[in-house]
This record gives sequence, structure tokens and C-alpha cells, in this order.
Amino acid sequence: MKNRIRELREQQGWTQEQLGKLVGVSRQAVNAVETEKYEPSIWLAYDIAQAFGCSIEEVFLFEESIKKSRAACSRRGA
Repeated sequence: MKNRIRELREQQGWTQEQLGKLVGVSRQAVNAVETEKYEPSIWLAYDIAQAFGCSIEEVFLFEESIKKSRAACSRRGA
């Protein structure tokens, strides 16, 4: 999942460590999310968005998944 964490963090003049302290995670966790090596829980995504004063959708860029949802697959079988 793509995100704008680095851009927003740099606009605020924050380090990864400072953002981590604001949202209750380590610098390494912030780095992993920022570099798209790890997808955050909805709660962490919310906390990060709140730290920036943004909505989750403004921080995390959701692209349509190639995978079909379970609901779509079950409708096909019906």
C-alpha cells in the first residue's frame, strides 16, 4: 500500500523517531510502514493520520486490488 508518510513527516520537520513517539511505535516500525515493507493495522494507520491532522485516505493511497473479494467470489458461485 502506497503512502505519503515521508512527505507529510518532512513537511512537519519530524524524524521517524519523533513520529513513532507520537503514535506509540518504534522508529523501525515507522520506517517499515513508510518504505512499504509493512502494512499497518487500521489503528496504527488512524493514529498516523491523526498525527498529521489528515484522514487515512490522505495518508494511505488505496489502489484497487487485482484479487477478488470473498463477497465477489461467493456471488459468482451463487
